[in-house]
Amino acid sequence: MGSRRSETLASSLVTGINHAMARLVDIWDSIGIMEEQRIERMQTVKKYIEDLLTDMISEEESLRHRIKASIITTQKQLDTLCLELSVEPYKLEENLTVLQMEKDLRCRLETLQKEKVERLRELNDLRQQDEELCVTLCATPYYIPSGSMPSHTQLQELREHIKKLSEEKENRVKVFSGLREDIRSLMDELGHEPETSLERESVCSDTDIFLLTHENITALKLLLSQLEMRKVTLISTRDKLKDRATSLWNRLCCPEQEASEFKQEALKTLSDDIRRWQNSVDRLEVLQKAKLEEVTEKVRQELLVLWDKCMFGPERREAFSAHFCDNHYTEELLALHDHELQKVKEFYDTARPLVESIEKWERHWALFQDFERKAADPSRFSNRGGSLLKESKDRAKVQKLLPKLEEDLKARVEAWEMNQGTAFLMRGQRVMEYIAKQWEEHRILKDKEKNERISKKAENSQFKTPTKRAHGQANSGVTPSKIRKTPSQSALRTMTMSGSSTVSSTFLCVPGKPPISAKQKVKTSEAGSGSRMPLQDFNSDKKVNSISYSDFTNELSRKADHDAVLNSTVKDML
Repeated sequence: MGSRRSETLASSLVTGINHAMARLVDIWDSIGIMEEQRIERMQTVKKYIEDLLTDMISEEESLRHRIKASIITTQKQLDTLCLELSVEPYKLEENLTVLQMEKDLRCRLETLQKEKVERLRELNDLRQQDEELCVTLCATPYYIPSGSMPSHTQLQELREHIKKLSEEKENRVKVFSGLREDIRSLMDELGHEPETSLERESVCSDTDIFLLTHENITALKLLLSQLEMRKVTLISTRDKLKDRATSLWNRLCCPEQEASEFKQEALKTLSDDIRRWQNSVDRLEVLQKAKLEEVTEKVRQELLVLWDKCMFGPERREAFSAHFCDNHYTEELLALHDHELQKVKEFYDTARPLVESIEKWERHWALFQDFERKAADPSRFSNRGGSLLKESKDRAKVQKLLPKLEEDLKARVEAWEMNQGTAFLMRGQRVMEYIAKQWEEHRILKDKEKNERISKKAENSQFKTPTKRAHGQANSGVTPSKIRKTPSQSALRTMTMSGSSTVSSTFLCVPGKPPISAKQKVKTSEAGSGSRMPLQDFNSDKKVNSISYSDFTNELSRKADHDAVLNSTVKDML
């Protein structure tokens, strides 16, 4: 469509020139201009038109040259910018005119130039933020070569780097704020004034002067731990002074109205509180010098109580006996007593769990021995009201608990001796040796009581001639025959004669009918040996063994073998 219009326009231009020339010829004819003059005038018109067209053609040629030069220049700039911005080179579309090519390249160049400006501006902003964070955190800035154009990847990495630094700064600020508050609080509590530059910076209200580096944070944590340790030390010092003042106050029997400072609450700072208690101790120690004898005797009474609590034996106490029995009261003697008292207190504090375990075992051991004594008392069978059943349950509970207490005590003693590197002595003996000795003494006592009962029973049986009717027999004066000795009885008698402490004849003297097993043995004996009754054997001069009810129940609990005889009507025959 455009080409047809341009062709039409060109034809009309030729037609116009032809009409103009025809009009000029008509004018020349009317004027009467001769041919030569016409030719001259036509040449002038021709030259004018040709010069005009030539100028126009020259201008258009120049325009085309400029456009082509611009295309070349723009293409070079665009290629350089694409390389600088790390983007793909720009490719023109095909079948474009020179003018379209120039326009497209120029628009693309302007776009990339704007992007370059934006990148440089963003880079400057990000670099500024990065430098500030790195200065605060003493970190390494993100590296981008100076004078280079950052790529999209580099800018993104720089953004992420700044984000991480910002988060790290936020975390460090929280840590620093917490540490600063704790340090400030501890300093106020201790009454401590900042001395070093670190202490001053840590409590300063201007937080910007403190660089949030790992080293500074570590230094603050170390400072906090030192202040906490100092607090523990001061509290320990304050408590020792308070205990010392209280001990002196009790020793000196100070009036109650002077105890106001003891009832006073702790002061605001530990330093002030320590000074207060130190003044009290100093004042009471001056007063103590005037009452050396009275105070020393009171310390000795405290030592006696603590020695008993710690279960010290004679050897341990004799180490201090020279000072304990010294009647020459001096400040040095009192200081020795105070030192010994402090040592014993520290020992008791260390060994207190073990001592309490020993005391618990001793309480249950006393209960066990008390139950054993009650078990040997025959009068307890006349009990009414269920106390015998309760006693039996309590005794079983104690018997079950004692081994557990001894196992726990053994483990505690071993752990204590391993930690302390020395043996724990209980009244001069090893703990487990002491317990074993108690059990051995208990066994010997039981054997002694048993032998005494057997001897007493044998002596009484020599002067008695007990008789008993046979079961179901009338009072006809006929004496039942003796029971034949069984093999098991003979074996049992032989073991009794040999002094065995583990197996013995057992009798249960219960009024009324004999046990069923005894009836069966009586019938068997009557069938084999005539009419002799079992109780007639008491008329002989043989010895009879007897044991308590507790031994009888223990014999039953052991489930004795067939040789054991648990019957009051059958006796061992020597």
